[in-house]
Amino acid sequence: MATVRDYIQVRPHTGVGMNAAGTPPNVVVVLTDQQRWDTLGAYENPMGLTPTLDRLAREGTVIEQAISPQPLCGPFRAAFQTGKYATETGVWQSAIPLAEDEQTLAHLFSSAGYDVGYVGNWHLASTFDDAVPPAQRGGYDDFWIAADVPEFTTQPHEGELFDADGRPVSFDDYRVDAFTEFAIDGIESLSEPFFLVVGYVEPHDQNDMWTFVAPDGYADRHAKNPYVPDDLVDRPGEWHQELPDYYGIVERIDERIADLLDALSAKGVRDRTLLAYTSDHGCHFRTRPGEHKRTPHESAVRVPLVLSGPGFDNGRNVQSVRSLVDLPSTLLDVAGIDVPDAMRGDSLLPIVHGDAPDADGEAFIQVSESQVGRALRTDRWKYAVAAPAMTGWRGGSAEQSSDVYVERYLYDLWKDPGETVNLAGRPEFRGVANDLRERLLTYISDIEGEQPTIKQLDRGFP
Repeated sequence: MATVRDYIQVRPHTGVGMNAAGTPPNVVVVLTDQQRWDTLGAYENPMGLTPTLDRLAREGTVIEQAISPQPLCGPFRAAFQTGKYATETGVWQSAIPLAEDEQTLAHLFSSAGYDVGYVGNWHLASTFDDAVPPAQRGGYDDFWIAADVPEFTTQPHEGELFDADGRPVSFDDYRVDAFTEFAIDGIESLSEPFFLVVGYVEPHDQNDMWTFVAPDGYADRHAKNPYVPDDLVDRPGEWHQELPDYYGIVERIDERIADLLDALSAKGVRDRTLLAYTSDHGCHFRTRPGEHKRTPHESAVRVPLVLSGPGFDNGRNVQSVRSLVDLPSTLLDVAGIDVPDAMRGDSLLPIVHGDAPDADGEAFIQVSESQVGRALRTDRWKYAVAAPAMTGWRGGSAEQSSDVYVERYLYDLWKDPGETVNLAGRPEFRGVANDLRERLLTYISDIEGEQPTIKQLDRGFP
């Protein structure tokens, strides 16, 4: 029977990541969970939490305005694996498994001669606390130590994942440390060229504990006068008590990224390995409104994206708005693998190398579970709409889209980067809103194949 790989076309390697021997680069992708962009010094966090990532950012490339296409764990991971939006994969909420016949990055890299491996947080099988069967691992066949939802199989200081044979792999260390050691095992085990994805749970909160958990002693370092981003200042929520642990977690992740780099150096492959670091979505500590994520606000959708290694070592940053849906195409491009037509994103390499203008970027965002919402993020504006029924922003999650949306948010990010003043419905901004509405409707038509109505809002929300 034909498989996904039978339909993949691969061209000879001509990617910019090619090393002196004419072979493609290794690729390691680190995916954290629920990490704000402004936790990194590279994005002007003043706390010095991330010296390793900041060094990679100086040596490589920072995407200054990287936007998640879906601020929710499972739907984002489906988008990352396929280069398609949540409504196109059908994984528009976290309990929906990725279809077994979906073409993933693992299939594409494997067919190009790569060993492929996965460690940590999968979140695409809906097996929850049971081992993920081989058919639901998205083609990661050469190395596997992971769980569908590690929050169900682990705690911050202990737990188990599953190996390729479905056997439990237990640990009794801090979870970031354990996942890092498993990733180092993957680096040591995989043959070149290899593609490895490392999915940390952190800095996500531990849901059954209702709190963020830093390593012992790390939160104490940040208990006095932690940096408080503008969007959290004077707002209710959890940030008062949770920021010290959150920052401590980020600090520990950065320390362990240094160990991953050491493992690449020990194998002798660091200079021919691209490392990409990003997150599925951000966190606003239940300030917007009562959520950690699942809204179109910057604190939920804006994430770090640092690329260091072959193709990105000239230090040229990307200033324009870019969606993380561009990341899969970028990874394939640097490896010299044809980008399938089904992938929505564009490679960032032409911008990084100065062959395309670093301008006019924008990002389309889909929001589910807390609302049926859509948004457009431009360099200056954030325009967001939501379905007005009980399946909309009043808490429903029963539908993936709506025939009718109502304007909900309009923010001027140049003047109000903390999104504290909602301009939706104000008559003096009607022209801006109308233009953004038409552009958003174009995205919905192109990506979702639907032609909904977006109703104007006559007044701004408080």
